[in-house]
Amino acid sequence: MKKFASRPLLSLLAAASLLLPGAPLNAQVNLPALGDSVSQDLDVGAERRLGDQVMRQIRIDPDYVLDPLLQEYLDGIWDPLVKAARKLGQIGDETQARFAWEPFLVRDKSINAFALPGGFVGTHLGLIAMTSSRDELASVLGHELSHITQRHIARRIAGESRNSMIAIAGMLLGVLAASRGNIEMANAGIVGGQAAATQLSLNFSRDMEREADRVGFNVLVEAGFAGSGMVSMFERMDQAYHLMDSGAYPYLRSHPLTSERIGDARTRLALEPFARPRGLAEHALMAARSRVLMDPRVEAWKVLENYDAGARNLKDGGNGYEQLGARYAAALASIKLRNFDRAEASLRSAELTLQLISPSPAETAAALRQLIYLRAELAQARGRPAEGLAALDTLKGEKSRPMLMQRVDLALASGTADTAGPALREAADELQTHVSLEPHDALAWSKLALLWTRLGQPLRAVRAQAEMHAAAGDLNGAIDRLRSGLRQSRGPDADQVEASVIDARLRTLVYERQGILAEMYKGRYIPPDVELPD
Repeated sequence: MKKFASRPLLSLLAAASLLLPGAPLNAQVNLPALGDSVSQDLDVGAERRLGDQVMRQIRIDPDYVLDPLLQEYLDGIWDPLVKAARKLGQIGDETQARFAWEPFLVRDKSINAFALPGGFVGTHLGLIAMTSSRDELASVLGHELSHITQRHIARRIAGESRNSMIAIAGMLLGVLAASRGNIEMANAGIVGGQAAATQLSLNFSRDMEREADRVGFNVLVEAGFAGSGMVSMFERMDQAYHLMDSGAYPYLRSHPLTSERIGDARTRLALEPFARPRGLAEHALMAARSRVLMDPRVEAWKVLENYDAGARNLKDGGNGYEQLGARYAAALASIKLRNFDRAEASLRSAELTLQLISPSPAETAAALRQLIYLRAELAQARGRPAEGLAALDTLKGEKSRPMLMQRVDLALASGTADTAGPALREAADELQTHVSLEPHDALAWSKLALLWTRLGQPLRAVRAQAEMHAAAGDLNGAIDRLRSGLRQSRGPDADQVEASVIDARLRTLVYERQGILAEMYKGRYIPPDVELPD
């Protein structure tokens, strides 16, 4: 399957705001009634299938971020927002069950976030890096969530287009390819979608933006975040955008920030009890991590390695959280550059800064946890897995996904099956249990494939590679790997139990691919070996 050039996913915002021009629709606070144009033209199931089609392309893009720590932090903000929207009656039983409600990260230094059909929301690392609190980030996610709960995407399509789902998906992917300089693929996507004559609109209507602000604010407060986060986020973006519009704020081009929207947010805030922002220390660390990972160039890391030098000391009136984030960024950048002594010094400075800031015990524990993970990351990079495991052991039996992934990485760094067999087998067993409960975790499958390879289990490794492709939406790649596994299983020493599992899984994925193709090309016979188009 073709891959886009390794450039940021700048135009995914086009998918977020989806798509076709025309007269603005009237704003509604409640979901559209059953039987209206949305239900007739693009029901919940059809919208989810459209989102899945787009996500299959996004998940195989090199800028789709799989960092466990940042994903856990994003999920920790997103999940309360979804629960609050459900509590407020904005998510019905059908949409709750059928939509993905899945946030994901994009390696891009621009300030952007976007909603896709079917309940997917993308967040650029640049957005996280520029926020100063979890409340500010939550305000953006709440706004995008409200575009989903109010079915703005479906309402836009239903009101202005009668094209098939494949035509719309083709336009989405065409815009994505065009932003990456792949004009040939862009033309193929748009023409293939039979929509070459359609003018794409990148903006929701103003009524929809006001509605998403209003609904999103209520969700933000109901979820326990400070409503001031929306106001401060608006003010921060408005000021920065006017001071230096260098194209780094595509979010404001698709979500125009007017004085009216800022004024409405201030009015709503005045009606709410004052709530102090919480979790500032942990957010400063996650913003710093985003700052390092959003730009993988060596030149950028060299700048960030000295980032802490520009942060003023507390005794000189500096912001303690800014200093904490700067030292974390310097340490992580030094790890990436393999300047381990510099990383150790910056990490020790970050630990000291956290002590000096002295936030609440709960906030201190959350921030200290992130510093411990960074210490384990440093130990892994230095080839000292025992030091990393010792650092993780101070978290006293934590069972989170980042903990599992970090322990697996440290086991892989411990050596071969001859020297680290027990550690590798224990990690493989834990990871196998995890993927049985979370079969769509592509990162976990990829690590499991490495473990089985190291342990001399080639069929299990091939199957894990296939499941990694399947979890990423690359059914063609998954089927190819499973067929390769079947060929290997014909050997005299092959594990026939694993061969049977591979055969059954192959049949399931071929059937799934046939269903997708049947949806794309209704009324036409599709041979079993036909692959999904690039």
